Amino acid sequence: MLEVLLNWYRRRFSDPNAVTLFWLLIGGFAVIYFYNDILAPVLVAMVIAYLLEWFIQRLLRIGLGRNISTTIVMLFFIGVMLLIGIGILPVVFRQGITLIKEAPAMLSHATNLMKELPERYPELVDITLIESLIALMQERILNNSAVLVSVSFSSLMNLAVIVVYTVLVPILIFFMLKDKEHLLITMKRFLPDNRTLVNRVWLEMNEQISNYIRGKVIHILIVGSVSYIVFALMGLNYTLLLGVLVGFSVLIPYVGAFAVTIPVIVVALFQWGIRPETLYVLGAYIIIQVLDGNVLTPLLFSEAMNLHPIAIILAVLVFGGLWGFWGVFFAIPLATLVKVVINSWPGSSRESTSIGSY
Repeated sequence: MLEVLLNWYRRRFSDPNAVTLFWLLIGGFAVIYFYNDILAPVLVAMVIAYLLEWFIQRLLRIGLGRNISTTIVMLFFIGVMLLIGIGILPVVFRQGITLIKEAPAMLSHATNLMKELPERYPELVDITLIESLIALMQERILNNSAVLVSVSFSSLMNLAVIVVYTVLVPILIFFMLKDKEHLLITMKRFLPDNRTLVNRVWLEMNEQISNYIRGKVIHILIVGSVSYIVFALMGLNYTLLLGVLVGFSVLIPYVGAFAVTIPVIVVALFQWGIRPETLYVLGAYIIIQVLDGNVLTPLLFSEAMNLHPIAIILAVLVFGGLWGFWGVFFAIPLATLVKVVINSWPGSSRESTSIGSY
């Protein structure tokens, strides 16, 4: 057994470039795992810088310098953020607060609807089952009320942190974009000489991460906007809040769409009850999800479609458990990184074929 392990080690780690890549990956994962809270502004700035680099490249192609291009793009970005902060976020927060205030009435309405089911369908619905479900719902609401209060207080305490981020993150983004080449050259000075494999993985992942971040932002905007328009045309309450929730649900593949179904159905039931309008809203939401899963997502993330759904869900669970929101956001690129490393590793021709097909 020991000889088998030694042979495997010699075969996989005989190349100095593979050893360099291995230790860089271990060091990077360890730094992000232990210092993710401290590095959060840097991660946010890097994500936005990846997104804005596409616009800067377009300005560079028409002859503008990098400094001027960075200034123009940053002014545009700050203007868009101010527009969102002044025009959209207050409405979303106001609708969210109203929804929380109406939650007890929604619970009472749902309870009455559930109590009517045994009377309407006595042969199909057992009244004891309905009573147990109602008791369970009430217990969960009471237990979660304390959590909501604690979250509200913690949000107030984090207000100062948010203010700091609003100042610090744009500064980081500006210098990341303005001094991109200088920063890359400086980083290369700290890397070992045996970095051929590192360069190969970096070139492939840099392009994929850039495309993923840009595609994910477009994905959120399209799904959220379409959902908002459809809900508004159908006269559903809390349209902007629900549109934002549906848009951000695409951050969690497969699971997010199912989770957001609950508030959409609850709001529709509270507004109309068991009537055709509720079914129309549910049908429209299902159509949006079907078109998203079968048309929009493959169009935006053709590279990610090479990953099996099980691999994507496992990546969301593993990296989300390690790094929270950022682990969920980068679950697909990180899963792709694992795939690229395995395929690029010396002596992994068989693994490359099997993983690529999987």
